Amino acid sequence: MKCLCSTIVLFLLIVLFIDFLPISFGGYAAQRFLLLSISGSVVLVVGFGWLNPAREASQSQVLWQALPGIFLAVLFFLLSFPYRFRPFNWIEPGMYAFYFLFIILVGGRLAQLNRAERLVGAFIFLVAGACFFYGAMTINVYLFAISGSVANLVNYIPWGFVNIRYWSHVATWLLPLLPLAVFIGPYKDNRLWKTGVALAAALWWWIVLMSSARGTMLGVGFGTLLVLLLIGRPSFPWLKVSAKYLLFGVCAWLLLSVLIPSILLDEVQIRSIKTGGSGRWPLFLEAFQMSIQNFPFGMGPQSWLTHEIITEAYRNSPKFGHPHNMYLMWAAEYGWLLIAGLLVLVGQAAKNFWVKRTLIRSGQAPELALILAAFTASVSAALFHAGVSAVFMAPGSMLIGLLVLTLFWALVQPPVALVPPLTVRQRRGRTKIALLVTAVVAVLCVVWLREVWHYYRAMEQDVEFYHEHASEGTLPRFWFHGNYPRHPSQMP
Repeated sequence: MKCLCSTIVLFLLIVLFIDFLPISFGGYAAQRFLLLSISGSVVLVVGFGWLNPAREASQSQVLWQALPGIFLAVLFFLLSFPYRFRPFNWIEPGMYAFYFLFIILVGGRLAQLNRAERLVGAFIFLVAGACFFYGAMTINVYLFAISGSVANLVNYIPWGFVNIRYWSHVATWLLPLLPLAVFIGPYKDNRLWKTGVALAAALWWWIVLMSSARGTMLGVGFGTLLVLLLIGRPSFPWLKVSAKYLLFGVCAWLLLSVLIPSILLDEVQIRSIKTGGSGRWPLFLEAFQMSIQNFPFGMGPQSWLTHEIITEAYRNSPKFGHPHNMYLMWAAEYGWLLIAGLLVLVGQAAKNFWVKRTLIRSGQAPELALILAAFTASVSAALFHAGVSAVFMAPGSMLIGLLVLTLFWALVQPPVALVPPLTVRQRRGRTKIALLVTAVVAVLCVVWLREVWHYYRAMEQDVEFYHEHASEGTLPRFWFHGNYPRHPSQMP
């Protein structure tokens, strides 16, 4: 439990407070390296425990629950195999394979050990504390900006992120979880704690409104509506607090972004909320056209960066490192077959959730109802947001999502059946199989991480040539300089 809490603290620290850490190769790369090393190593450890399970666990049931995630991870590799000779072909497929394996294996293990709800309490406590300190430090930045007669606050807030939208990804994951902090945990009845959580939520909503983070607004709205439809009355306490926090955020926006600047600076600069697609439609169309070129197998990993442009609309539009839609990007690069595998995994989660829904709608588990309401809203909001942004590409968002999705998967798992103890011979046989499979995967993981490091070094060496000869700016993707490798016409 202490190890898991330490991991949560590390993730929150490196996502929200990376500016204060002495990292030589930049926050974006540091977050990516942490994501890959943690997901790879933990999958090995937990995978060994799953292959060599505790004697009371039902192997067939655990296998059945993990099968969709394992299938999806294998699909990433199988659909990348035809392009195995491309440079750095296995980098992103490995990242996504280990990412989903982490969620399935660790979430399943937490459910198997009946530690999911206990860990949720610690997670929510740490999230609320981190959001409070981030909000408090944001006020510090705000005061410096106002004292310097800065009216356009979006140049300084949110701080700590190389792109304003990468913060909004994190907000999409965390905002639905904050109301839960006043319902569970050791301080749920403490008035000072409730005030601190409300202040944190108000400041985060203020940043959302100030930066006009449409993806977060729509995602959280979608998640809240889904919770209302699926869970209904048992979720009302969570819905009530969520609405109250949003109202506090609007009040904070009126005070900090309208009233104070109008008094001290004699001007108010309010970022408008755009109603158009912000140039995304040509990207969506290009990605869709890519997805049907080699239907249903896709054009290969990172082909968005290297492919010959198909549509004239995209040829004449600004370029980005991804099409601002994770599902179309996966369909374009790995094919619709991968999307089918993803839907199988989502279907498994939905089926498990429906069983839990029956329990909580009966009124037998009021605390579990609030927990599931918050996590369902968070996950569905992020999945919605991923349809218009790089939620599953930006490393900070992926780190927070790894924690949220793992706990959600653990919460919706059915109880593990008990079976008679294994014989000594059976346990020895399973241990040998577990050691063999783990050793093979460990070697592949080491080779993959070594290739990731080579990719990083090659990307760094390419930066100078890119700035001198390529017309585009920085296009974050796997690395912050994410347009490498790119189309051969722009390569040295």
